[in-house]
Amino acid sequence: MKIAVSGASGLIGQALLEALRADGHEVLQLVRRTPRTAEEHRWDPQHRRIDPALLADVDAAVNLAGAPIRPRPFTRRYRQQLVTSRLDTTTTISEGLAAAQTADPSRRRVLVNASGIGYYGDTGNALIREDAPPGDDFLARLCVRWEEATAPAEQAGVRVVRLRTGLVLGPDAMLVKVLGLVFRLGLGGRLGSGDQYWPWISLRDEVGAIRHLLTSDVSGPVNLTAPEPVTNAEFTRQLGRVLHRPTPLPVPGFAVSAGLGEFGRASVIGGQRAVPAALLDSGYRFEVTRLEDALREALRKD
Repeated sequence: MKIAVSGASGLIGQALLEALRADGHEVLQLVRRTPRTAEEHRWDPQHRRIDPALLADVDAAVNLAGAPIRPRPFTRRYRQQLVTSRLDTTTTISEGLAAAQTADPSRRRVLVNASGIGYYGDTGNALIREDAPPGDDFLARLCVRWEEATAPAEQAGVRVVRLRTGLVLGPDAMLVKVLGLVFRLGLGGRLGSGDQYWPWISLRDEVGAIRHLLTSDVSGPVNLTAPEPVTNAEFTRQLGRVLHRPTPLPVPGFAVSAGLGEFGRASVIGGQRAVPAALLDSGYRFEVTRLEDALREALRKD
């Protein structure tokens, strides 16, 4: 396949590029800076500009672009950055693919577009499949708009897959780095009540699922989470065991909320008991199903 990839500088994108090349695909990497290799091609999503020739003969596009969501308060400026970085890139690539599909409707194209498990908001103990409704906090509303920006491609006949990704566990993942340091110092403990679910997925399966979805017949939202989500208390216990550290210091929920604001309430002391129903139904088989194995793999190079 000929595949255009945007947002490839991050954790998932770098691993995906390596895997796609190994699979023998031809990769076009969309970048905003001056290209450094023949594989890189410049685009300008801030102004909704992309050379139509770049997407004219691609079979697929994987859009992972967007400012990182970091553990910090959602200031007005930061919110705007999170929104525009996602809507601009998604709209630009979606409209570009729509034009290519209209010009050549005989080619079966697919857009695999990033989204987040935060789409559902804090759902407590309820089991969350892809047909669950969206939440109403900032991240949920962001994900709704992010997914809606793929509409031009979908309306033109492009198969669109929306990746509602959970907590990705890989060697360079921010969650792994931050918690790894805290726990190694013996300062780890559950966050809030510990009853909130943390829907995790290994980096290996995140990439494996994207590769699978490029050629499957799946469309619409797909939860990219491992089959067995765990509570924060269980996550904490297993991380402590992997690092051979005690976990004696729980952090009260009010402290998380006070320090991190809505991010803390939505993503740290809130969560989703999400399961990958659509992914499993499509025939994907997970390589890493145990949290302990995922943590050991992620911490191996940390």
